[in-house]
Amino acid sequence: MTALDEERLARLIRALPPAPEAWVRAAQALPLARVELDQIVARAEADAEFRARLVADLEAALAADGYEPTPALVHTLRVRFKSK
Repeated sequence: MTALDEERLARLIRALPPAPEAWVRAAQALPLARVELDQIVARAEADAEFRARLVADLEAALAADGYEPTPALVHTLRVRFKSK
């Protein structure tokens, strides 16, 4: 990329309106959500009883273990477990 391309790109980005506040908050929450998701998956891989409860009733197992079974978390876990 040349310096002129970078300058043009910078001008175009500056011309964009600011991101909606909800997008900013969601982006800030992503690292924590990723950590929680990775912890749940690692625990399911290591703990057969926890894994069986997740398979039987994902939302109830999450809630029983102190996780908030948000639609996004439940969906992401279903996709992640299906790919393994």
